[in-house]
Amino acid sequence: MRDILNTNVSRRAVLGAGVAGASLLAMPAVLRAQDKSLKVGVYGGYFKDSFDKNIFADFTKETGIAVESVAEPTGEAWLVQLEQAAKAGQAPADVSMMSQVAMLKGQSSELWATLDTTKIPNATNLIDHFVNKYPDGRIAGIGAVAWYITLVTNTDVYKEAPTSWNALWDPANADKLGLLALVSNSFLLEVTAKTHLGGTNALDTEEGLLKAFEKLAEVKPNVRLWYRDEAQFEQSLKSGEIPMGQYYHDVTGLAAADGQPVRSTFPKEGGIQDSGCWALSRASEKVEEAHTFINYMCQPKIQALLSRKVGTAPTVKRDLLDLTVEEFGAVSSDIEPIIPRYDLYTTKADWLNQKWTEMIAG
Repeated sequence: MRDILNTNVSRRAVLGAGVAGASLLAMPAVLRAQDKSLKVGVYGGYFKDSFDKNIFADFTKETGIAVESVAEPTGEAWLVQLEQAAKAGQAPADVSMMSQVAMLKGQSSELWATLDTTKIPNATNLIDHFVNKYPDGRIAGIGAVAWYITLVTNTDVYKEAPTSWNALWDPANADKLGLLALVSNSFLLEVTAKTHLGGTNALDTEEGLLKAFEKLAEVKPNVRLWYRDEAQFEQSLKSGEIPMGQYYHDVTGLAAADGQPVRSTFPKEGGIQDSGCWALSRASEKVEEAHTFINYMCQPKIQALLSRKVGTAPTVKRDLLDLTVEEFGAVSSDIEPIIPRYDLYTTKADWLNQKWTEMIAG
């Protein structure tokens, strides 16, 4: 994990998307047809390099299955590629790491092959919400990695750590906040619902969503920057120019370990937990190998390794991990998380984006 920030690449640009063009889909080596092999799509850049170095070689050594890692292109381009290829009976990757919104969109076209949990016994190690299901209960995906967005502060400006997301609304914090600029990556509607409306179920109805927007609009006098450029906010947080906001827990912790005057706090309402999922293309002919791979990735020792080397939060239960209190705290928390309402970003995306733009501009 320590390597991540030395590259000064936004890990979330990597985690949420990838940095690839079509050229990166070219396979590095031709594998003989009779060999056991698997093509695995992962977020690009540092993330792919880290998996190549820390995960795939050992997996091959243990199982005899060679892995070709494929750097996924940005945004939803990979989902589109997988869907178009599946219609032609092809799989650019057998197994892919997908965002939760992409998982839901892929479900609508039955892109994901149903996973057989009898062939993934380690899936019982997972925290329940990391098992992604079709509406009829079939397993569409298995949690791969997770990460947290938390409440962050500059320690020179704020001697005491805030304890609640309600700090975003505190008039004492006028013109001091940096918040993520999109409804679908800030998850501030969920924060508002959990902090002020009794929980994210308040977002089930349009009336509830409008209440959340109305309440969230009250933070606007406190917002100095709605940011898209993570590096810009991180620098402003370190300098104290923008001394409070929402940011990535692991990245902030690394900056603090480097001596920067910053801290990450899990509010009492919980940090925002986002995650990626392993999914198998319905066009893949490597069903057995895919199940072997996903089962391997669900091992507590592998999840602990990812926490140490990549900085991701584990998707398996805490008591199964050999992470120290310090190691676990660097990537996760025992406080119940705020889980984003991914369903809203698939069913109501246009409406939400419009209301969000109106709120910020209004």
